[in-house]
Amino acid sequence: MGIVLKQSFRNTIIIYGAFIIGGINTIVFYPRFLESEFYGMVAFLLSASNLIMPLTAFGIQYTIVKFYSSYTTKEQKDKFLSSVIFLPLLIALPIGFFWDFFHEWIMSKVAKENAIIENYTFYIYLIAVACAYFELFYSWTKVQLQTVFGNILKELWNRVVVMILLLAVFFEFITKQEFIYYLTIAYIIRAFVMMFYAFSMYLPKFYFKLPDNILEIIKYSGYIILAGSAGAILLDIDKIMIPGKDPIEKAAYYAVAVFIGSFIEAPSRAMTQILQPLTSKSLNEFNTKEVENLYKKSSINLLLVGGLFFLLVNCGVSELFKLMPDKGYAGGEYVVLMISLAKLYTMFLGSNGAIINNSTFYKITLPIAVGMSVTVYFLNTLFYFNLGFGTDGLALATLITIILFNTFKLWFVNTKFSITPFTPKSFKLVFIITILFVSFYFWDFNTPIIQIKGFSISPIINIFLKCILITILYVFLMIKLKISNEFGALLKRFYK
Repeated sequence: MGIVLKQSFRNTIIIYGAFIIGGINTIVFYPRFLESEFYGMVAFLLSASNLIMPLTAFGIQYTIVKFYSSYTTKEQKDKFLSSVIFLPLLIALPIGFFWDFFHEWIMSKVAKENAIIENYTFYIYLIAVACAYFELFYSWTKVQLQTVFGNILKELWNRVVVMILLLAVFFEFITKQEFIYYLTIAYIIRAFVMMFYAFSMYLPKFYFKLPDNILEIIKYSGYIILAGSAGAILLDIDKIMIPGKDPIEKAAYYAVAVFIGSFIEAPSRAMTQILQPLTSKSLNEFNTKEVENLYKKSSINLLLVGGLFFLLVNCGVSELFKLMPDKGYAGGEYVVLMISLAKLYTMFLGSNGAIINNSTFYKITLPIAVGMSVTVYFLNTLFYFNLGFGTDGLALATLITIILFNTFKLWFVNTKFSITPFTPKSFKLVFIITILFVSFYFWDFNTPIIQIKGFSISPIINIFLKCILITILYVFLMIKLKISNEFGALLKRFYK
């Protein structure tokens, strides 16, 4: 786990730095500079591009990780990389050619009062293709076990660009309409930067010959396409469905709550980037013992870190919403709770997804992905449109879907490999998280109202005090009960 922890630690710092910048954008700049309607449109466009990105990528980002370590000679690796670099075009080009049809379909699903989307749908396609090629070249560097620079581009680049563009809107250097244009250009530039970096890591000799197992590669990519889209569908289809019933401002309100709830998943995103190639390598070498070792250690460490941030986010979210300028953002506490619970449960399962995606049983990802997509769609329709649960219903649909299908994946890996991610310490940790949540969720520090130039900083003080108290108690219990050897070793390095 040495290289895993080393790069995961760096990536976690980068991701949380990106989340802080994203938080400033989401909670402070977006609502004030773009206002709810235009922010809702931006959230809609980006969510739509996230939905079709896995399709345009043709699953190649996963294919590279699975197959690269199986080749033993440079010639085989070069043939493989020379081939996969062009495969996304097989889907991206036809989608672009028939975009008028997709445009009409999108507008048919949008309520009349949200016609602001009309002139911006082609940006969905451009961003999706740019993101598809970014992910391809990011995987190119992952198999070289170099994830940090790509993680900076993936997590920091867009958020920093958004901050700069929002400030440019505020100072009237650009218009709100130009914001979308320049943001799209930033996504395209990012893909080219990632490409140049990937080639600097490993520049193949380009062959016009297909690898011997090209049919297996295409077959795997076809199966994995929907598996790659499942995560995006679960969260982004919600924002796509909102304009079909309510004003697009609600997409902005929901996007903020989902962003806050997703804050806890940063360690998972950081660790997964290096766990995927290592798990694939262990599986290709038939080293089941190392697969199990990665499975258990990733589970306990992700739950440990994710559990702390789950507590910090949910126990301070009511105070956080008091800082929002638009009252429409308030009331999203249950959305935050359900989304963060879904993320925490996924983290609890460690490298479960990496094991399935990179094993010989990868075909199960197709029915799982289809099942998740269909389930969340029908549950969204039931809770949001039919029963009128509002955005709480969308979050509930996501939570139910993730619990059901992640539990199935847990059972599947145990059945095929006879391994689980759990240890006795896992359940001790779950108990600690539960007790601390119940203890701190229902009260806040009763600090006096303090205002600076009409802005109340009392919620900030309450959040700060509660976070300090929770963190001290949580870390003390982790050390006292020796929940994670890696966590203890990391703390000892700081003591020295």
